[in-house]
Amino acid sequence: MKVGIIGSGGREHALCLSLKKSKKIDKIYCFPGNAGTSFVAENIQTDLNNFEELKKIIQKLKIDIIIIGPEKPLVDGIVDFLENNQIKVFGPNKTSSQLEGSKIFTKNLCKKYDIPTANFGVFNDQEKSLLYLKECNYPIVVKADGLAAGKGVYICETIEQSTNAVKEIFNGKFGEAKEVLIEEFLKGEEMSFFIISDGETYKKFGSAQDHKRALEGDKGKNTGGMGAYSPSRLEDIKLEEKILKKIINPTLKGLKDLNTEFKGFLYAGLMIVNNEPFLIEYNVRMGDPECQTILPRLKTDFAEILSACVNKNLKSINIDWFEQKSLCIVLVSKGYPEKFQNNIEIEGLSKLKLKDNEHIFHAGTKIIDNKIYSNGGRVLNFVSKSYNLKKGRNDLIKLIDNLKWENGYFRNDIGFKIIK
Repeated sequence: MKVGIIGSGGREHALCLSLKKSKKIDKIYCFPGNAGTSFVAENIQTDLNNFEELKKIIQKLKIDIIIIGPEKPLVDGIVDFLENNQIKVFGPNKTSSQLEGSKIFTKNLCKKYDIPTANFGVFNDQEKSLLYLKECNYPIVVKADGLAAGKGVYICETIEQSTNAVKEIFNGKFGEAKEVLIEEFLKGEEMSFFIISDGETYKKFGSAQDHKRALEGDKGKNTGGMGAYSPSRLEDIKLEEKILKKIINPTLKGLKDLNTEFKGFLYAGLMIVNNEPFLIEYNVRMGDPECQTILPRLKTDFAEILSACVNKNLKSINIDWFEQKSLCIVLVSKGYPEKFQNNIEIEGLSKLKLKDNEHIFHAGTKIIDNKIYSNGGRVLNFVSKSYNLKKGRNDLIKLIDNLKWENGYFRNDIGFKIIK
């Protein structure tokens, strides 16, 4: 079987390596991939916005299944386009992708189907937004509608902070903004909960805890993710039942009522308040870096799962997991998530000695003249699978220290709530 993966981050490198383990896979292509994927797949440079060109390449290479990694192509309707050209795709269609593409679409779905979420207001006018802020109890959350690469969320302690957030959003910091979402701040603990679906059947696909803030102690600016561990420390059967009953099932029903189905990974970003789940947001693909943390724990052949999904036969598959826990530390460029330098050489990667339970997934990297250079804010993901998260984390920190990449920084405290 030939498989194509669209994307260029750590998530896509992790997808590549999981598929590489399968005897069912003959060849993997990455569009466009990164330095890491080039060692396990064939990278193909193409414009991901040019669906017609992408289709021609896929047909020419006779790729059996295409996996969509990032959110933008999904929201732009790549699945509908490829399926209309008889190409099998793993990922949700354009309508279902609105769960991530529009926070307001999701909030309205929550309201209609009684899905627990924070109280909210939607405003299409800057002045009305600013008036509403004066009536709010703080802290509050201000969100840009649409895709913002994990950064369009402001947690505001004061009216000054929230006013600045609204102005930045309407002034186009995250692209054209027609509406802004203002919601109450829920105090609890976050949890990332995943399912995989073929459009008719779904199965649980693990949980994780992501660390979005740039600085230790979960402080500083929001990033795309500084690290994660899996499973979440909150995971238990009773909570899982509540999540499925109160959040996942009514969401899938809401999509069916819109005459559509959900196929692919659905990632529910939750806030757990007094052991009750509230939906913060949906992602319609594997999270990053949660994907890099979850996939190493997967025991079942990943290619078999994907094949079952695109052929609407997921019910025939049992998904099994290794007992070990996993932890991911993201090495980022200095200055991230604000201004940072690209094209800084990363020497010594090939000299690092990895144990069987350790992985390095490339994110923002590229190869020039057989040398590896940085090519983004989040550069490398160091992952350990072990029975002892503290030892695993310490071993990863030693690896990063041994790399001696002076242009990077990372958080030493990933998993601090679970590691004593």
